[in-house]
Amino acid sequence: MKLISISAGKVLPLFGNHHPDYKSVASAIHKKSISNLQNPISVEITTLGVQSDEQADLNVHGGIEKAIYVYPAEHYAFWNELLSRETKKEVALQHGAIGENFTIEGLLESEVYVGDTLLIGDLEFSVVKLREPCFKFNAAVGYKGASKAMLQSGFSGWYLRVIKTGILAAGAQITLVPGARDISIAQQNQKLLNNRNQKDLWE
Repeated sequence: MKLISISAGKVLPLFGNHHPDYKSVASAIHKKSISNLQNPISVEITTLGVQSDEQADLNVHGGIEKAIYVYPAEHYAFWNELLSRETKKEVALQHGAIGENFTIEGLLESEVYVGDTLLIGDLEFSVVKLREPCFKFNAAVGYKGASKAMLQSGFSGWYLRVIKTGILAAGAQITLVPGARDISIAQQNQKLLNNRNQKDLWE
């Protein structure tokens, strides 16, 4: 298990016809890799996440409880195929494109439980919850069905709380320390999917 990219983004206008009430909203979902296996620059990680990262709406992203958004690199093939088909143009997303801060390999939603600890390099993190996608994700990738596809696929990623701060670079090894193991990220995803289907809460 390895950290293969650290990404950060700035708050900018996000345009797209993906919500009936908004033509443009502020968002930092567009993130760029600032440390990767080709260029493993050291990055400071604070209790609020990646030092240079920004969030537009702290009610749903960021803060101590959602300081770091983690996404498995294994899911990128799914998104490239889906978006290429739906947008009728070749899509090759770069790490950070899902809005994540940490792109990792070797660890999936079914293997991660709320309350687990992730040791990444010399730093320590606690698994908090899954990511709940919204219309901003649809706008970011240019496909109105993206949020629904994220939940239906189970490829949600998850949020971390920073327990031990410090310096981190791409290439760092990841060790998972199990917690109570009451509910996995995959199980959280399924519950949210069922709830949205029952209440027809899709954008």
